[in-house]
Amino acid sequence: MKKVFISIAFVLTIFRSYADEGMWLPHLLSQLNEGRMKSLGMKISATDIYSINKGSLKDAIVSFGGFCTGEIISTQGLLLTNHHCGFSAIQNHSSLEHNYIQDGFWAMDKSKELPNNGLFVTFIIRIDDVTTSVLAGTNATMTEKERQSMIDKNIASLQKTILKETTQNVIIKSFFEGNQYYAFVTETYRDVRLVGAPPSSIGNFGKDTDNWMWPRHTGDFSMFRIYANRDNKPAEYSADNVPYIPKKALNISLSGIDNGDFTMIFGFPGKTTQYLPSVAVEQIVSINDPAKILVRDKTLEVIDKFMRTDEKTKIQYAAKWASISNAWKKWQGEVLGLKRTNAVAKKVQFETTFQERVNTHEAFAAYKNILPDFKNVYAQYAPYSLAKDYFTEIFSKLELFTIIGQLNAVNNAYKNGGEEAYRKRIIQAKGSLTKFFKDYNSAVDKKVFEALLPIYLSQPEAFVSAELKNAFTNAHQNYTNLADYIFQENNLYNIDFIFQMFNQSGEDFVQTFNTFKTVHLYNDMVATYQREIQKPLTPLQEQIDNLQRTYTKAQLAVMKEKKFYPDANSTMRITYGQVNGYQPKNGVYYEFLTDLDGVIEKYKPGDYEFDLPEKLIKLHTEKDYGIYGKNGKMPVCFIASNHTTGGNSGSPALDAYGNLIGLNFDRVWEGTMSDINYDASICRNIMVDIRYVLFITDKFANAGHLVKEMNIVYPKNKKK
Repeated sequence: MKKVFISIAFVLTIFRSYADEGMWLPHLLSQLNEGRMKSLGMKISATDIYSINKGSLKDAIVSFGGFCTGEIISTQGLLLTNHHCGFSAIQNHSSLEHNYIQDGFWAMDKSKELPNNGLFVTFIIRIDDVTTSVLAGTNATMTEKERQSMIDKNIASLQKTILKETTQNVIIKSFFEGNQYYAFVTETYRDVRLVGAPPSSIGNFGKDTDNWMWPRHTGDFSMFRIYANRDNKPAEYSADNVPYIPKKALNISLSGIDNGDFTMIFGFPGKTTQYLPSVAVEQIVSINDPAKILVRDKTLEVIDKFMRTDEKTKIQYAAKWASISNAWKKWQGEVLGLKRTNAVAKKVQFETTFQERVNTHEAFAAYKNILPDFKNVYAQYAPYSLAKDYFTEIFSKLELFTIIGQLNAVNNAYKNGGEEAYRKRIIQAKGSLTKFFKDYNSAVDKKVFEALLPIYLSQPEAFVSAELKNAFTNAHQNYTNLADYIFQENNLYNIDFIFQMFNQSGEDFVQTFNTFKTVHLYNDMVATYQREIQKPLTPLQEQIDNLQRTYTKAQLAVMKEKKFYPDANSTMRITYGQVNGYQPKNGVYYEFLTDLDGVIEKYKPGDYEFDLPEKLIKLHTEKDYGIYGKNGKMPVCFIASNHTTGGNSGSPALDAYGNLIGLNFDRVWEGTMSDINYDASICRNIMVDIRYVLFITDKFANAGHLVKEMNIVYPKNKKK
């Protein structure tokens, strides 16, 4: 057997690249990270962060709505998250008469706090390793379907036996591509009320121009309150509920931040793919991301024109615009960052060393063909993956198809379950469609449809609906004519007509529904996708999943000098780093902190993105910053090298003592590729300084009663 020689330079490269990256499971910090965190300046212990025996930082952190993170900042259940995380709630309470998007909202006492149907927060009670139990009975000879069936059976059994209280749930999640499993015992509270939010001119200052960018000057925060029953347990909304009393509320530090300060981000990051092979990353850079960017380019161009000319449409489409543009701009930065940091070349270098080791070490012989197999299957996968991205991106942007999808579900309920199932599904459809039509404009939808038709129709013939091709021919190959044809059946987007249809018997509804030509077009587009794209893609995806699981296991075994962390999967994680600036390109260096002077410099009266409230301008002119300013400046935002992603929005930025110093809301544009390839040279997360949050709450909004709920500390004074 040959000895495996590891280049010292290679080991150092690996260490530098991965030393402080990672999204770590909090219950494993004492084993994996505590020493390193303390060497960077952390002053607390791993058990102060995660404990099941006492109140710890984890008990102040919640999954907010399942899509963001929030943190408890008072013993009365006051919760802080991002403005963009609370935006749907803010929008739902807004109207032309009470425009909380434009003017902001502040409840001056608890009786004025606004309930939000469907909004919830989830606490993590504890985390258990259940790998052995979940993988019991699985083996390498199983197909993906057989393996997953066994795992599902084991998980179902485990969920019944894991110790928990009656108000708690158990979620079992896969880690390291199915090589490890952890159980999360959770508790969910469903009475969450809006307490405060600044106007969008502060909470979303800079909007799309500044999104994903640094320097940043956005006060991206909103406040909610968790309510519980009289026993402090979860309960549906009731006027009798009382503010939740937490096991732990975060202290608020007004000491501020300095270059090099230790920072932690605690939250629920959504998804990362750090362990992909180079061939997969190459396809993302050159094929998939550009395709998705193109579709959203066209969509946003249409929506922007309508929003800039009509206030009602601006309100209706504000949240949709934000959702569409967020990923659109992120993907652009991702491509830029992956290219600038030579991510594919670095993956190839890593794989070269990996391949050398498996070729020369008998214990790794089973892994010899992983990389060649990846190359082969991704070559087959590429055209179908591209077609899938086009279909899912285009289909999801056409709101008429959302309506048809709801009606189709009612249609299928009758066909599969008869009149009783039909009536039950109508109740659900009415609720969804009532909410949908509140923010629907058929003129916008039609123009989006027209803009996206050329992209859909430009694909290989097999991937395109035959009915749509025929309709295009009949429309004299004119996209405007085709859009006119599709939208001429205006009863499909008439809520009164739709609700009249719901008054029919199931049989009559099905007959009426299927008279619409657009319904047949919709069904043919879906059937074409399922037959020509999804069907051949499924076995290829299964091969990739199998290879990725094996490759991840192989990396853990072969590359022993590297500390591995599991990819994000919306479970609780902690990341750590330091406050510092960065150099995005040659000759340019960005400092770590911005202040209110920069907000005023960007101010453009009447501008959609950079207008400001008069009161904020007055506070700046008079330097009326109260206890929140420093040396005549009002800090606004700062950056640090914490590894974050979607889902970390609203996460607390914590100092070395675990005190709240800021609120995570974004990443720098050049570092958005951190989901795929974290690089400490340019990856920075962006946070609103807690001093700006309190300044806006107290001095701008006159909601100082909320600040009085909080426990303010000055840890740097103690250090002196």
